[in-house]
Amino acid sequence: MTALVFVDTNVFIYAADSEDKAKQRAAQNWRTVLWQARVGRTSVQVLQEFYAKATYRWPTARDQARQEVNDLLAWRPVVASGDLFASAWKIQDRFRFSFWDSLIVAAAKQASCSYLLTEDLQSEQDLDGLSVVNPFGTTPEAMGIRA
Repeated sequence: MTALVFVDTNVFIYAADSEDKAKQRAAQNWRTVLWQARVGRTSVQVLQEFYAKATYRWPTARDQARQEVNDLLAWRPVVASGDLFASAWKIQDRFRFSFWDSLIVAAAKQASCSYLLTEDLQSEQDLDGLSVVNPFGTTPEAMGIRA
C-alpha cells in the first residue's frame, strides 16, 4: 500500500485558484492522484479553513466550496479532540510551530500519514516520522504515488 498523505489547506485553495496556473496545475494533480489512489487524508480543521478562505475569496462559489468539503469527507478527516490538542501542544513545544501548524501535524500523525503536503513548513523536514513535502517542489509520481 502506498503511504498516506495529509493535505493542508493551501493545496485545496491553490487547486481552485486560477491566478497562479503553475500552482493550480500542481495542486490539482496532487488532489487527483491522491483521490484516485485513495491515500489522501485531511482534518476537519483543514476543511473549515478551506471553506472560510474559499468563500471569502470567491463569494459566488459558495456551492462549489460546499461540494468540495462534502467530497473530501470521504477522506475520513481527523476530528479535533482533547487527545489531538494534547498532541498538538507537545508538537508546539518540541518544534516551536504555531498552534495551528502543530494541530495539522498532530492530525496527520493521528491519521497515520507518512507525508504532510504543505508549503507552510520546511520541505523535507522530518517530524518524528512525518515528512514535510512541498506540493510545488515535487509531484506524487516522483514520490511513487500512482493513481
